[in-house]
Amino acid sequence: MSVRRMFLIVSTFLFAVSAVHSQVKPSQIENQLRGLRSVPTDKRPAATQKIAMDIRTLPAGIQKVELADSLVHLMTEGDAGNEVVQAVADTLTGALKESPVPAKKDKVPMPYMDLAKVVRYEGATSALDDPLYTKATEMLQENEADIQKADFTLTDLKNKKVTLSALRGKVVLVNFWATWCAPCRLEMADLDVLQRYFEPQGLVILSITDEDGFKVSQFFGGNKFSPDVLLDPNGKVHQQFHITGIPNTFLFGRDGKLLSVAIDQRTRRQFLAMLSKTDLHP
Repeated sequence: MSVRRMFLIVSTFLFAVSAVHSQVKPSQIENQLRGLRSVPTDKRPAATQKIAMDIRTLPAGIQKVELADSLVHLMTEGDAGNEVVQAVADTLTGALKESPVPAKKDKVPMPYMDLAKVVRYEGATSALDDPLYTKATEMLQENEADIQKADFTLTDLKNKKVTLSALRGKVVLVNFWATWCAPCRLEMADLDVLQRYFEPQGLVILSITDEDGFKVSQFFGGNKFSPDVLLDPNGKVHQQFHITGIPNTFLFGRDGKLLSVAIDQRTRRQFLAMLSKTDLHP
């Protein structure tokens, strides 16, 4: 064997060993995921993208899919930016291509549903060719059809009844939240500002919670909150809107048409982007 060939073999071996030792471990990625909410807002997109890249280095398997799916849930809290949203979607797409998740009976596994939501509501794209992903997309479309037909009458904290269909002619933002939900609480100051600013133009924000009135009243403690806080203690309206996680926001035009859906925490900029689909103007 020539010296040159021996050198190439040794170099390749050392490179492979180095790659194995430099690979990020799943436990390290789990720690990054747990700490992501504490990362400053301006640095969080870069941190999110780094985690996405780290996940891609993992060997194929269900753990890789679960970590990628966990990152999707965290990425949608706030404004990660289009580039980061696409990077996270690509990571989950790749993990599912490598290790498809089998369905349990007729239930579509959560990673497919989450990927479909990111594509449909966050502006990402996915090259995943999988019947479960297709079914997830179809389910979202069916849910939207149900939401388009939904109507409700709920009571606010002052025992006043509010009916969705009676608000035709208004732009209506329906926001599902809860007192225990940290991302929900982060939205509230922006929702308050938006209600006060756009109310003269016909915006109505309905903040719906399935908690009891006493707990919600204690939460506000007399503090002013401009949107109507409506109580859905039996969760019937949550079911009508297919709520599986909060915050969740739906925008209806003056004619009652569903215009936009937000699947998690939105920033003021993102809320304004939703409202830009109406005739409201800053």
